[in-house]
Parts: sequence; structure tokens; C-alpha cells
Amino acid sequence: MTITIRPIDPSFAAEVSDIDLRAPLTAPAVAAIEAAMDRYAVLVFHDQPVTDEQQMAFTLGFGSIEHAQGGNITRADEYRLQDGMIDVSNLDQSGRPFDRNDRRRMFNLGNRLWHSDSSYRAVPARYSLLSARTPAGRGGDTEFADMRAAYEALDDEMRALIEDLVCEHSLLYSRGSMGFSGFSEAEREAFRPVRQRLVRVHPVTGRRSLYLSSHIGTIVGWPVPEARDLVRDLTEHATQRRFVYAHRWRHYDLVMWDNRQTMHRVRRFDESQPRDMRRTTVAGDAMTVAQEQVLSREVPGGRDGQ
Repeated sequence: MTITIRPIDPSFAAEVSDIDLRAPLTAPAVAAIEAAMDRYAVLVFHDQPVTDEQQMAFTLGFGSIEHAQGGNITRADEYRLQDGMIDVSNLDQSGRPFDRNDRRRMFNLGNRLWHSDSSYRAVPARYSLLSARTPAGRGGDTEFADMRAAYEALDDEMRALIEDLVCEHSLLYSRGSMGFSGFSEAEREAFRPVRQRLVRVHPVTGRRSLYLSSHIGTIVGWPVPEARDLVRDLTEHATQRRFVYAHRWRHYDLVMWDNRQTMHRVRRFDESQPRDMRRTTVAGDAMTVAQEQVLSREVPGGRDGQ
């Protein structure tokens, strides 16, 4: 059966049906999904009760899986899921919601900021796939912003200004902006700033898009206050309601999005109840700009962005 793709918002989101993600992917299905990702950038698959192994197998149809280290987990005994699965739930190893002051919960609050997954890595992520094993009973929607439409809505003067700009991204910036400061030396080393272009060009469609994220701490060659002022203005522009699709999760939804063309954030939810969300990430295959070693002395204010 040929898969069906129905636009939700004509600009950048669509629902995909007539496919079972638990079954092996066929070459025509991969081609259809990739073409839809290039066109829409956010795809919604309803009623997909996948296991972790099935989710990873589906993910591998589009490239290698990004194996993330660090972040909200700092000890090997804190991992709830197997390697290859990113746990963006509010649950500890026993399946109970985190205590309010749990470091892992505090770190995950950064997911409520607009961001692009793994923009803080030298080679940023391509696709993310998020499976709702237990969605929040109240709240917890995920919002997506179309960075292509946001770029195209800029005036010519702004496009010319930003065309060649390079930003520095780090988890230390996004978490530091929320007052989180409990970083170990190993984390500071692992999340040293990397450089990414502010304007990206899609390798298939040729469309330009803004590459924004809460992980941005400065613009190379700019004074930090001026850089953050521009990034804030661009983010406010790019997250206007006309550029945003809000996904209200249902049990066993799986949403797939292109990090090169979108930003996203999770909304507040009742954290006294379980929200079990499991992500796999398709690794990127290219840097956006030649990387240079970035030392703390190169970033006014230090590497924690405070």
C-alpha cells in the first residue's frame, strides 16, 4: 500500500498514514518520507505503538543514529533507556516523576526554550523522531517553528545583514540563561562552543532558512550584547504564530522533524504525572561552517554564557 501524506498546515506539517513503523521500511517508503520531510519538515505518525528497538530500526532507515553523551544524565546508573534512545521524559530509573529539585529535571527545563536538537555539536543533527509512550495528561504540547518561512519573511536589508554570520552554540548558554550553573569540568569541556552558520541552505530544495536556537551565545566578531539582541529579535520574528505548528500529543504518536529547517520547544505540563517521551536522532553528515577551537577567552563572559 502506498503511504498517504495529508497536510496539516500547508506550509510545513503533515500527517502520514497507511504505514506501520513496526515493520521493515521499504525503499519506496523511505523515498516518500524523505521527500515529505524536504517539503514539510514536520511529519506526524498516529497510532504507532513501537518498541525502542523498532523505533531505532525505523530511524536507521534515514541515516546513522546520533549517540549523545552528557546533558541531564551525568552518571551511568542514571540511564533509564538503552544507548541510542534519548530520554526526554520526566521519569527516574524506577519510572517515577522527578522530584522538583532533581538535577535532571532542572536540566530538562531547557527543552522549554526554542531550540534545534544538537546545534551545539560540531556536526548538528539531521532528523529527530519523538515517540509518545505516555503523553502528559495536561499540557506538554510540542511547538514547531518553520525557519524557512521565517527567513523568507525577512526584508532584504536583514537578509543581507545575516547572510554570512556565524554563531556560537553551546548547552552551557541555553542552560545558563535559565540560571542553571551546576556544570562539571567534564561538561564544560564537552560542551565548548561550536560554530554554526546563521543562514542554512537545504541541500535538496535549495531553500534558505534561519538556524536559530537557545543554544546560541554570541555571533563571531560581534560584541556579545549586540549579538544576543539580534538573535532575540530574530527568534521573536521566527516564532510568531503564523510560523508555528503546535502538536497536541496522543498516545503512541510519533513525530519526525528536520532540525535543519525548524525549531521546537515543549510547553509546560503537570509534572506530578508521568510523561514518557523517547527520542531517536538521525546524525548529520556535514558541518555548517569550518570549525575552529573556541577557548573561553574568545567568548566574553566565559563559556557558561552568564
